[in-house]
Parts: sequence; C-alpha cells; structure tokens
Amino acid sequence: MPRPLLAIIGDGNAVSGSPAWEAAFAAGRAAVDHGFRVLTGGGGGVMEAACRGAYDSARYRDGDTVGLLPGHDPALANAFVDIVIPTGLGHLRNALVAHADAIVAVGGGAGTLSEMAMGWIHDRVVVALEIPGWSGELADRRLDARQRFSGVPDDRVIGAKTGEEAIALVLERWGKGSR
Repeated sequence: MPRPLLAIIGDGNAVSGSPAWEAAFAAGRAAVDHGFRVLTGGGGGVMEAACRGAYDSARYRDGDTVGLLPGHDPALANAFVDIVIPTGLGHLRNALVAHADAIVAVGGGAGTLSEMAMGWIHDRVVVALEIPGWSGELADRRLDARQRFSGVPDDRVIGAKTGEEAIALVLERWGKGSR
C-alpha cells in the first residue's frame, strides 16, 4: 500500500535553531513517525530541516524524503533528499508540491503562499504554523468562501503551534471529507 505524501513547505532561508527550522524538523520527524513520506521543494531552510527531521525518525526508511527542485540541477538538492526530481519549472513546481496528500506550512514568503493557495484550491488539508510568514498570517483563516469538505463546517487553514501538533492535526482532519 502506498504511503501518503505530506508536503512541508516554508521559508527556504530559515536557519538551524530558528522557530521555523525547529518546527519543520519536528514536523518531518513526526510525519515519518506516522507513516508519511515527506515532500519538499528540495532546497535549504525549512525544506532541509523537514528532511533532516524525517531522517531522525525511528521509522525512517530510504525513499522517505522527496525533493521537487525548481531547476534542472539535481546537485542543488539538500543532502537529506532521497528522491531528487529536478523539474526545470521554476516556481510553477509549487503546484506539484501542493498536490501532496496534505500540507504543513512553516513561515514562508510568496512561494509558500502560492503552495498554500494551490493546496486550498485542490482540496488538501493545509496546516499552518503560527509563526512569522504566510503560515502565521493564514493560520485559522479560510482562503475563500468555497465549501471544500461537506463534513467539515469549520473548514480553514488549520493553525498549529508546533511541528508535532501540525502532524496531529493533519491526521485528525485527513479523511474527514477530504480526499
């Protein structure tokens, strides 16, 4: 049975020890702990932290981290990406990332905003860390008035305080009318 794919998106400039980096690391580890593969844009910051967290899980196995790179050079992936897919699509690759089974957003700028919006449009569960960046701006808000899931009257981008809480919320919401 295929394992679900969880996108962890966010600030590509986050540094080790920052709230964004720590949340992404915890989310990556918790995602693999709960049977997900981790999908990122393959670069640094939040993307690298999420992949490092995946490696830190006791349930990690080869192939648990996937990086969809915006360019053509596979050497630009962070060292913790198992499956490197150089798309050559630039920021258009964000639409592919947003097609994961669920999304956790960690801070981020315009690229993260585009991934969150595409995830929303394509009826994905979107959980956002309540930290500076677009994830904090959109946590606990609806992106528009559409009714995405009939069984979820409070449908919104779901706010989370920690990476572990973000994964718990994905697990709680995923499957309740979504997908």
